Amino acid sequence: MFNTNLLWLIPLLPLAGFLINGTIGRKLSRPVVTTIALLATAYPAVIVLQLWLYMKFNGGPLTLSVSSGPWIKITNFVVDFAFTVDHLTLIMLGVVTGVGFLIHLYSAGYMAHEEGYWRFFAYLNLFMFFMLVLVLSSSFLLLFVGWEGVGLASYLLIGFYFKKDSAANAGKKAFVVNRIGDFGFLLAMFLIISHFGSLDFSQVFSAIQANPDWHGGTLTTIALLLVLGAAGKSAQIPLYVWLPDAMEGPTPVSALIHAATMVTAGIYMVARCHVLFDRSPYALLVVSIIGASTALFAACIGMVQHDIKRVLAYSTVSQLGYMFMACGVGAYTAGIFHLLTHAFFKALLFLAAGSVIHALSGEQDMRKMGGLWRKIPITFWTMTAGVVAIAGIPPLAGFFSKDEILYQAYISNNPLAKVLWLVGLITALMTSFYMFRLWFKTFFGASRFDEHAAAHHAAEGEHDDAQATHAHGVHESPWIMTVPLILLAILSIIGGWVGVPAAMGGHNEIEEFLAPVFTSGAHEEVVNTVASHGLELGLAATSVFAGVLGFGFAYLWYFKKPGSAAAYAKKAPGLYRLVENKFSIDELYNAAIITPLLMFTRLILGGLIDSGLVNGSGALAGATTRGLSSITRRMQSGNIRSYAGWLAFGAAAVMVLMIFGRSLWQH
Repeated sequence: MFNTNLLWLIPLLPLAGFLINGTIGRKLSRPVVTTIALLATAYPAVIVLQLWLYMKFNGGPLTLSVSSGPWIKITNFVVDFAFTVDHLTLIMLGVVTGVGFLIHLYSAGYMAHEEGYWRFFAYLNLFMFFMLVLVLSSSFLLLFVGWEGVGLASYLLIGFYFKKDSAANAGKKAFVVNRIGDFGFLLAMFLIISHFGSLDFSQVFSAIQANPDWHGGTLTTIALLLVLGAAGKSAQIPLYVWLPDAMEGPTPVSALIHAATMVTAGIYMVARCHVLFDRSPYALLVVSIIGASTALFAACIGMVQHDIKRVLAYSTVSQLGYMFMACGVGAYTAGIFHLLTHAFFKALLFLAAGSVIHALSGEQDMRKMGGLWRKIPITFWTMTAGVVAIAGIPPLAGFFSKDEILYQAYISNNPLAKVLWLVGLITALMTSFYMFRLWFKTFFGASRFDEHAAAHHAAEGEHDDAQATHAHGVHESPWIMTVPLILLAILSIIGGWVGVPAAMGGHNEIEEFLAPVFTSGAHEEVVNTVASHGLELGLAATSVFAGVLGFGFAYLWYFKKPGSAAAYAKKAPGLYRLVENKFSIDELYNAAIITPLLMFTRLILGGLIDSGLVNGSGALAGATTRGLSSITRRMQSGNIRSYAGWLAFGAAAVMVLMIFGRSLWQH
């Protein structure tokens, strides 16, 4: 039997790591700080492994729970502080603890010479604590605590280089944009309390399943408000704008928060609430449209970015769109499957990009790279695995999960099924193109990097990634960074094999593993089980062709004829600049929302309320006090005759009041 009390240790150990490093870490040596941070994430990963072995081989679907008793109790409204683990939770726990530990290990090398080393690992452990609370929560309220907590930790990590205005502004932007989504989540919880009288997942979902006539209406409103929250956390249109700017944080932050864990919280929340979403076809349609639109839109921008991390950032936004689209067509298993494989290859890509930046002493512009494949071979081969995986080339992980989403979209009951599939297919072509573009520009062709200048800048510490202060030119990363790359590369190659469909001779184990979660209620996944294997294989072949075609364009324009892409860009300079400038969405938001809001707060609130009401009421109170004090001062003149006069006046007033007051009272 598994000791359920161990569930408490999964989030509490990272919290302990945060408290130790956050309070006395400044006085500890770097090896001690590293050991504390790594142990705080390694042992939870071991517990999750034990939990997986128990749930996998115990002989049936399981749900484990542990509760500390009532957390909030107001008359009949009770919320327990409780954790629940089912098969969906287990996959998320594996991603957070497993990938999280590898990124912690990588960070020990990447941040080795960074100021605030103890602070960085304290923040990482704090993030792990809140993310694990989010995943383990058994109620909307506890999930919201983790939801807000990862937002706080993300703000701290994005703005780690707080002396840089760009990093500080990026952290604030992420925090503010996510508050918009969180407001929707809060309203959804208020409606859930009003409608169900509880925030406990099991009670809310059981009530929905027990009433098959409940459709639309309030359920749709709740679902759409939850979608707003998910769009903020998972960087979907229109709240995606924070994630690309979040690349201002250290590269391990991008790998942990903005690829593998936090940004997937929205997808996890939608999948967790599938019973609710299944009763609202309109909400599912909205989710699918948001996902498909975001996938295509972000892929367009990613094709022309020059910063290696920003290419990966827009790729993350696009891949999250795939997951949203999967949930929107009711294929929750496919969405979680892609979440799993994406955690492997996108964490790998970010960490490999960090290794490239490390080798080039802080350089992130791909126009200043090239010819690196011989100089950093481990980084090259591991990043190649990630590029091929995300491009959807079989038999690597990304092919199976992405193909499953496209297949489920094509056969779904969604009224836009074929349109969604076509958008996903075009996005797959674009994804392959911009990832192989990154690959060719970074590792092949003539070297466009000045090693002597890099060594000079590194020696003077003229870059933010202080771990790259080796004045030795281009160099491979140390083992503590390359080992996580190798492990993630292996997972990126074989990770998709748990979802090989029957049409390709597989068993689709992840679908079987998640079946108790997504088929336990009155409504099962919206899939067409009678679709032929021939159709599935044909759609798979089409998606592979799209991936190969994307590689072909990248090979032709950036390797065979390196000047071709620039020549095509010159033929349509306006369009190219529009896409390169990210369709000026930030400028549009600034003009349409931020500037009017600032004018309102400064002119209306600042002028009317601060200057008028607040300052005016203060001035009125002062004038009144001065007037009363002037009268009082004259009364206290020190003149005995004046006192006698006031006494006589007071006595006369009292007599008049007694005489006339009594007569008025009698009448």
